[in-house]
Amino acid sequence: MSPEKMVHMANQIATFFKTQPGADASDKVAEHIRDFWEPRMRAQLRGYVGEGGSGLDPVVLKASELI
Repeated sequence: MSPEKMVHMANQIATFFKTQPGADASDKVAEHIRDFWEPRMRAQLRGYVGEGGSGLDPVVLKASELI
């Protein structure tokens, strides 16, 4: 998938979980990505973060450390 689409999807997930009460949003984002993104998508995210993660929400950046 294009990096732009991946960033958009990951940021949408972060936006949703930031509005939810309770648990840390980064934990929930990491859990969602582990559960619903296929291995290639997770690998692409890790690679993108490794290159700087331009445009990713800070919640996603923190979540990427948990995946």
